[in-house]
Amino acid sequence: MISFLVALAALIVGYMVYGTLVDRVFGPSDRKTPAVLHNDGVDYIPLPTWKVFLIQLLNIAGLGPIFGALGGALWGPSIYFWIVLGTIFAGGVHDYLSGMMSMREDGHSISEIVGNDMGKTMLTVMRIFSVILLVLVGTVFMTGPAMLLSKLTGWAVMPWLIVVLGYYFLATILPIDKIIARLYPIFGICLIIMAVGIAGGMLLGVGGHVMPEMVMANLYPGEHQLPIWPLMFITVACGAVSGFHSTQSPLMARCLKDERSGRPVFYGAMVAEGVIALIWAAAGITFFDGTAGLQAALKAGGPGGAVYEICTGYMGTGIGDVLAMLGVIACPITSGDTAFRSARLTMADWFKIDQMGIGKRLMLAIPLLAIGGGLSQMDFNIVWRYFSWSNQVLAMIVLWTGAVYLYKKCEKRLAWVIPCVPATFMSVVTFTYILQAKEGFQMDPSITYPAGLAFGAVCLALFLKNTVMNSQVKRACSTADG
Repeated sequence: MISFLVALAALIVGYMVYGTLVDRVFGPSDRKTPAVLHNDGVDYIPLPTWKVFLIQLLNIAGLGPIFGALGGALWGPSIYFWIVLGTIFAGGVHDYLSGMMSMREDGHSISEIVGNDMGKTMLTVMRIFSVILLVLVGTVFMTGPAMLLSKLTGWAVMPWLIVVLGYYFLATILPIDKIIARLYPIFGICLIIMAVGIAGGMLLGVGGHVMPEMVMANLYPGEHQLPIWPLMFITVACGAVSGFHSTQSPLMARCLKDERSGRPVFYGAMVAEGVIALIWAAAGITFFDGTAGLQAALKAGGPGGAVYEICTGYMGTGIGDVLAMLGVIACPITSGDTAFRSARLTMADWFKIDQMGIGKRLMLAIPLLAIGGGLSQMDFNIVWRYFSWSNQVLAMIVLWTGAVYLYKKCEKRLAWVIPCVPATFMSVVTFTYILQAKEGFQMDPSITYPAGLAFGAVCLALFLKNTVMNSQVKRACSTADG
């Protein structure tokens, strides 16, 4: 219990201290935001800050801080360490910078922002990469709920896929204040209530379960123990750092009325997600009495079944049933719809297509949703694995972009260090993973570990060479000429 409480306190203090530092370094101002300058009644609409926060939380949450945390908890309470440090120093920085950079760039999608700071080649790569990732996210968060609804009702999966796809169609093309701004705050509050209820059940010892203390050891169960590095850092994305969030922050950058709301909305929502992930990770280990019990529960009923058992076990039937249904059905759907909406806006920014007319929105939305519907027929586990890795690659790219952006446009010295450190770390993680993973090159750890470190070092060296060192050379030459 003490480890859990310390980790929870660290997240709160991290928001208050490090979040404030990041905000001061960036320097929000009184300039008019895109929501005020470009209010179009569709995507650019000023909304109350509290509502934007809840929408942002639900946009970035989905199944991530629930299913990902339960999967990561198989390695034991050491997951607390990654959730806390990842949220404060990587995820919060990533989400804040992606949202604030978008506000400074007229609410543009993350691909356009990366292109502005990283060059035309990266612009093209990011446009393609972002759309693919968003369609994968939409597909994952379409298929998962449809499969669970099929099990609960006895219907085939296809009718539920059609229902979910129909909802996605409406949420993708309608003005953001018609469905998303009305429903999301309600679901966001329910998500918070569910997490608080489970945390309360654990702390009060409901069911006689004892919360384990954190140990820096690999407790993955079974004979074939999976290594913490780099697998846990890919498994636990939402709740630590997730590239998908950078595609969602621009949606809310088009709705904020004041730049100073950026810290509570972008950094704050990420910390809230970190708290949710921490609670679910602790619940997985506690409720099933260790990692072996958690693994057995995941094998027996999947993560959805584990969520149901935890909710009803700590909160009883009735409210537990309702909140469990919300967690495994409503939450992913509310991330999937904004994934397709973000894909539409990314395409609109790419081809400079105004989105005020319904016909132009349909022109982009229908093909994207059709592709997502087709991908939903693939093996869910395959789609999820590639989504997980590409998600963290995007986080790495956005953090490097934030480092370049702060170096170029922030007057505060060494501001670029804030995103540069987690960017280097994620470079090592993602490269090591793809070399080692089953869906990658399946190479031996004796090769993947040093190769990952080398890749991170090369990325850091290229960043320093093209920014800091070039700038110093230019200043030296200017001084000499003078």
